[in-house]
Amino acid sequence: MSTPSKPIVVETTGTGTHQVSVAAQGPTFYVDEPVELGGLASGPTPYELLGAALGACTAMTMQMYARRKGLPLDRVQVAVSHSRDARTGRDRFDRSIYIEGALDEAQTARLMEIADRCPVHKTMSAGADITSRQVDGPSHEGNVLPRDSSHALAMAAACDRFDLTG
Repeated sequence: MSTPSKPIVVETTGTGTHQVSVAAQGPTFYVDEPVELGGLASGPTPYELLGAALGACTAMTMQMYARRKGLPLDRVQVAVSHSRDARTGRDRFDRSIYIEGALDEAQTARLMEIADRCPVHKTMSAGADITSRQVDGPSHEGNVLPRDSSHALAMAAACDRFDLTG
């Protein structure tokens, strides 16, 4: 098992009904719900954050792979939407991936294949174990650097495995 990352600290703000602040690498930001659901719309919703994580990991992994292979990739844009099947309750995240660059069909196909190998896609597809424990006091670890370095290592491993299997 790998070393756990430093925690991302999420705390209620006392403003609005749902607003929380998130202390992660970089600036602290808000997560909230839309006004029509009782929030202040002061930040992304939790499901938007999941979609953003999937989109960011997809674009970053594709970019890393292209750079390693010397592919002429100029830009990747990933649009992610979320829905839930009313009958089964299963969540679905749909990615629309725009790739810009002087790529041939084989290179484009290869980049689309690596998109499905990004670490967040793998985690979301397989699920994850989640544990909870009560503690005696608040965490004072917000914005402590360095943050989670496991993602960059996981992207590199995905690119390496893809070369061996793909």
